[in-house]
Amino acid sequence: MKKKTITYSDVGDNYETKDPIKKLIQNAARETGKNLEQHGFAEISNTRGESAFVWQQGKQLMASVIEGLGTKNLIADGMRLTTKKTYYDIIAHDTVATVINDLITVGARPLVLHAYWAIEDNQWLYDEARMQDFVNGWKKACDIAGVTWGGGETATMKQIVEKNTAEFAGSAIGMIKNKKQLIVDTKLRSGDRILLLKSNGVNANGISLTRAIAKQLPKGYATKLADGTYYGESLLTKSNIYARLVGDLLDAGINIHYISNITGHGMRKIMRAKGNFTYMLEKIFPAQEVFRFIQQQANLSEEEIYRTYNMGQDYAIFLSTKDMKKALAIVKKNKFLGLDAGYIEVGERQVIIAPKKLVYKGETLDLR
Repeated sequence: MKKKTITYSDVGDNYETKDPIKKLIQNAARETGKNLEQHGFAEISNTRGESAFVWQQGKQLMASVIEGLGTKNLIADGMRLTTKKTYYDIIAHDTVATVINDLITVGARPLVLHAYWAIEDNQWLYDEARMQDFVNGWKKACDIAGVTWGGGETATMKQIVEKNTAEFAGSAIGMIKNKKQLIVDTKLRSGDRILLLKSNGVNANGISLTRAIAKQLPKGYATKLADGTYYGESLLTKSNIYARLVGDLLDAGINIHYISNITGHGMRKIMRAKGNFTYMLEKIFPAQEVFRFIQQQANLSEEEIYRTYNMGQDYAIFLSTKDMKKALAIVKKNKFLGLDAGYIEVGERQVIIAPKKLVYKGETLDLR
């Protein structure tokens, strides 16, 4: 019997309907930029629509961002029934990672991070093992990122947040050392190389679809994959945090022309920049086993799954050919896996993934 196809849109997260609303919000926000001038500051307009927003404060460039984890903690709750582990050290780590990895795309060094945790009622806080893991995981992730945990808000949201669940998000502020280290898409040049960083797995994107798959499996998250791991645990790998790596690249004098954090919109996110460029990927990292399991269970085509998930590619860093060798050495020193994956050229705005014979046209990503 042929499996029913389940897409990201089917589980309630439809980019085609959400992105126009986001554009409406961005346009309204842009009109408030003039309010900075009352304080003698000025926004860096090129960062409107980027992963982080930048403004000039005297001689300093400051950056800010806010991000949320989504529903990954529901997988941790499900796996705990099988293994008795809380997994909330991973949940905390990934919440911090989603915030920090967006902040640093503009060249910012993280300074302060604030937490936002929403719960149904205070009963959620009384699970000592879970809270211990969560707080320790958050603190350790801040240390990895080199950011100060400045506090935050724990909101009790009865009748908004469901019982026995929670919502996690955070905001961060960073500083860009000098204007040369500001990363905006106007730096992109035809002939730039694309350095891909290998992901640890699904990260925090596309989780609604992974949860829908678990519901249709007889053993749910306790289903074993071909490599012997539980499906649920394969979704709970820690996301990489790249703050120190990006800082090391900039400190080494490497002129990073652009960074795309490959999250929502999958591999289409590589063409996030506004310019008319073709992004040619000559090679990519192989997708982890969990992605193939998701693809099989949801009956997704290659085109659909690569437009939804990172498929083993975490970050795309754009730089000159002359800097690639040095950059790869720094990536290795930071214990990440990097790949000289391809190049960009002036032309139609599109991503071409040559090994998969996939092409994503610019109009399929109508939001930066």
